[in-house]
Amino acid sequence: MMNKSEKNKIIGKRIYLKKLDFNEIDSRVLDWFENSDLMKYYTNSKRKITKLDLEKSIKQGELNENNYTYGIYTLEKNVLIGTIKLGPINLAHKISDLVVLLGDTDYHGKGYSVEAIELGNKLAFEVYDIRKLFGGMYESNIASIKAYTRAGWVIEGRLKGHYLEGEMALDRVLVGCFNPKYFPFKKNLND
Repeated sequence: MMNKSEKNKIIGKRIYLKKLDFNEIDSRVLDWFENSDLMKYYTNSKRKITKLDLEKSIKQGELNENNYTYGIYTLEKNVLIGTIKLGPINLAHKISDLVVLLGDTDYHGKGYSVEAIELGNKLAFEVYDIRKLFGGMYESNIASIKAYTRAGWVIEGRLKGHYLEGEMALDRVLVGCFNPKYFPFKKNLND
């Protein structure tokens, strides 16, 4: 496990994660949540996300100690290019969702999402002692499925016809990632 100072910043090859500061939620970041292409798969509620919503969510998660929002920053230019949310964390079972939004489209298709997910795995396992990460996405969200599986996650199953996109029912692809500390019986459960 990492010590408290190490959990403030998780550094990768091209990016790093650090807890998102409210002051960094500017018009550029809010524009990500207005971009219909980015939001197509991001939220189940399809509601508008405001700065106040983001601030309340971050504060409440910190207060409840079950949701943590980190910014994804480039090492080269120190630019915020996305967010990563760990939570809600189920402390009884040591499980959590991990959601990545690479908001700055200039960084799409270049492997930044994969690196962010890998750093999110490290954050979850080494800082928050999460046993298993899980998530789900629209079957049509091929980019997310590829990014998560390239970052060490496995497809665990499908929920048939779970989502509606217009009139079409789409499956929810279920993915998971296992902390080797808790799953030592197999060298790499994520293969």
